[in-house]
Amino acid sequence: MQHTKKIVLTMVLLLTAFLAACSGEDTNTSSSDDSGDSSSQAKQELTLVAGAEIPTMDSSLSIDEIASQWMGSTKDGLYRLGPDAKPEPGIAKSHEVSEDGLTWTFDLREDATWSNGTSVTANDFVFAWQRAVNPETGSEYGPYMMNGVIKNATAVSKGEKELSTLGVKAVDDTTLEVTLEKPVPYFQSMTAFPTFLPMNEAFVTEQGDDYALSADSLLSNGPFKMTEWNQGEGWTVVKNEDYWDADQVKLETINVKVVKDTAAGVNLYETDTIDQTNLTAEFVDQYRTSDDFKLMSAPTTFFLKMNEENEILANEKARKAIQRVIDRQSMVDVILNDGSKAVSGIVPGDFVSHPESDEDFRELNSELITTDKEKAQELWTEAKEELGMETAELRLLGGDTEVSKNMDAYLKAQLEELEGLTVQLESVPFKVRLQRDRDMDYDLQNYGWGPDYLDAYSFLNLWVTDGGNNKTGYSSEQYDSLIEKSADELALKPVERFETLLEAEQTLIKEDAVLAPLYQDGIAQLRKPYVKNVTANPMGAPYTYKYAYIEK
Repeated sequence: MQHTKKIVLTMVLLLTAFLAACSGEDTNTSSSDDSGDSSSQAKQELTLVAGAEIPTMDSSLSIDEIASQWMGSTKDGLYRLGPDAKPEPGIAKSHEVSEDGLTWTFDLREDATWSNGTSVTANDFVFAWQRAVNPETGSEYGPYMMNGVIKNATAVSKGEKELSTLGVKAVDDTTLEVTLEKPVPYFQSMTAFPTFLPMNEAFVTEQGDDYALSADSLLSNGPFKMTEWNQGEGWTVVKNEDYWDADQVKLETINVKVVKDTAAGVNLYETDTIDQTNLTAEFVDQYRTSDDFKLMSAPTTFFLKMNEENEILANEKARKAIQRVIDRQSMVDVILNDGSKAVSGIVPGDFVSHPESDEDFRELNSELITTDKEKAQELWTEAKEELGMETAELRLLGGDTEVSKNMDAYLKAQLEELEGLTVQLESVPFKVRLQRDRDMDYDLQNYGWGPDYLDAYSFLNLWVTDGGNNKTGYSSEQYDSLIEKSADELALKPVERFETLLEAEQTLIKEDAVLAPLYQDGIAQLRKPYVKNVTANPMGAPYTYKYAYIEK
């Protein structure tokens, strides 16, 4: 997702440490019932910062991790990720899968309600899923997540079949039947992703174009509900007393302030105004010995997207020159200094392993590209000759946060080592950048992605021809064939499928130079020690706050 994802864009809110959680590093977690007497006596209020505004809380239209965090906090889908990052019951109490793996029948709870008092029913899922693939909605994630998974989703999203033919049916109010195009063993975890959240049809229809753009135009059926949302300033969620599992929710209030400047965030933390803030490179050494300091890694990779509709970037040698001229190691050591790791691919390390040898995907594809400034100049010179250019200018689209601006300034300096190249920086707000990506209104873009489910396919299927999140102009029959093969004929052959995905990444990065990989994200953070039981997720909402509490 810019994360799923849990779709991650540069330096988004609260991207956390799935790898740290796996390795046993302190993540302030404990069992959900281990609150002690002190938690009930302490004020159950948590205050956080976000580096950008929420673009929308509409689960059909959202593509970013900031919104994913708060949709996941205010809504329950069929399942949600529990403290162990595995699916736990949400609106679904249980499910059954047919012998052929194509029909999933979900038994929904009867005690789930929306914050306006109406019951959550199977039809709320039918409406939401149909809306997500309805071409009139304009959803990116609906087709991306459902096409090839839910029966007829592809045809429906293209306007070739009626919405009613989508493979989702309300048998009755508490029974939802889903028919898949093919067996998808990880489908249960997909239902925890925001795109699959339910919607109350009557409420959405009543709100019209205003739906999910303010606290008043939202409904909750989850642990919290949004009561305030001041655009550009922040938002507040409070405990949803009508939540079916309200007894498990201990936090009464979570306040989020939009703070784009790291120094301002640190000042707020030092004055006990907020309970958590991320750190940039210049603050890491200052706080490294503090008990509040956390250094973590996340299954998110960042890279330069290159728009091949640009004449210069349509040239493969130009793209390969850009890949090789950037010193990624200096970038993570000096500019970031937050535990980030230089990478040469887009599938993160310590994320998925070979099903037989248990070798890490990233280690097996460890040297797709290397920094080689001499080779970069050679390729760039050849590209300019082929293009008939002496000089060239490219726009670099990035965010308007302090971290983004520092990173983009570094990238500009590195890229301009290519003789005759001028890079124009375009720093824009998060919401604007999302739209410009959709419109392919960029030349180069500093871009990040986190997984929507626990599989390398979540990173690699982005780049198929006309893919909803491709937005680079890249199209390759060979690449499309590899991705299709991994999803279809090799779906139940894990070894061959894994090796095919390795080959796909080699094609994408080493051969076709579609992207310039930069780094796997790290997080340097200050977090108050009294914040307990906040757990990390590898997809969807970065954190689970359902079981969190304050203990002083």
